[in-house]
Amino acid sequence: MKTFLVPTDFSETSKNAARYAAHIAKQYPDIHIILYNVSDEISAGSDGTPLADDDHSRKKIMELALESVRIDLSRITQSKVTCVAEEGTDLIDSIDRFARHNGVDLIIMGITGSTRLEQLFMGSNTLKMVERGTCPVMIVPPFALYKGIQDIMITSDFKDVERTMPVKPIQGLLELFRANLHVVNVDHEHYVELTEEYKSERAKLEGILQGYNPQFYFIRMYDFMEAVNQFVEDKEIDLIVTVPKRHSFLSGIFRSSYTKKLAYHSHVPIIAVHE
Repeated sequence: MKTFLVPTDFSETSKNAARYAAHIAKQYPDIHIILYNVSDEISAGSDGTPLADDDHSRKKIMELALESVRIDLSRITQSKVTCVAEEGTDLIDSIDRFARHNGVDLIIMGITGSTRLEQLFMGSNTLKMVERGTCPVMIVPPFALYKGIQDIMITSDFKDVERTMPVKPIQGLLELFRANLHVVNVDHEHYVELTEEYKSERAKLEGILQGYNPQFYFIRMYDFMEAVNQFVEDKEIDLIVTVPKRHSFLSGIFRSSYTKKLAYHSHVPIIAVHE
């Protein structure tokens, strides 16, 4: 059974991510969804009425709110959905600890923010979770609607793939979705023909992805994000899988302005899988 952890702050964006997870669970068997909330001390209700200042009261309120989301998801899927409410001072540390201790296979989070200020405060937690590399993280755009996952795109720089490619988690995703697989490399340095190094790394990657019938694409464009966006549109990609690296062209994939623009505005969910 696969375990999906879906952190929620009860915003519409996080609820949409939870619904997206539920639709995946509806289509694919043996998925357990855990709705997860971490909250600080609550001093008043939504109408300003003071609340009892004790752990039991605060936790009960979060549990009731989570139960409301769980009921919403039960209308989508019959898969197991459980709720966990905890108190903590650091959301990322709490998610990281829970995911490691409970063998979470995939963290699914929403992201929002149309302005720089909104992105700074509302998108930072999701991107910080990606940086942790605890397990694969799916970023669900705020208005993404689940239409099935028929075509998956993996981005690769085709450099030292045997050492840097996180084989087991990527194979786990491919085993789950069983979609058409497109492996894409964007490189502006080679204009005439593919290098021998590229051909060698491609052969290694073919071995790693053997059994998933990958199709390989070499795109000669300077702007990486422009190439990705165009490919997503042309091939009707449903999901992008990427491997952030610390010392390569993709090292800033979730920090660069281009990638943040994709993460915040793309209608296609992204799964980040650390090397």
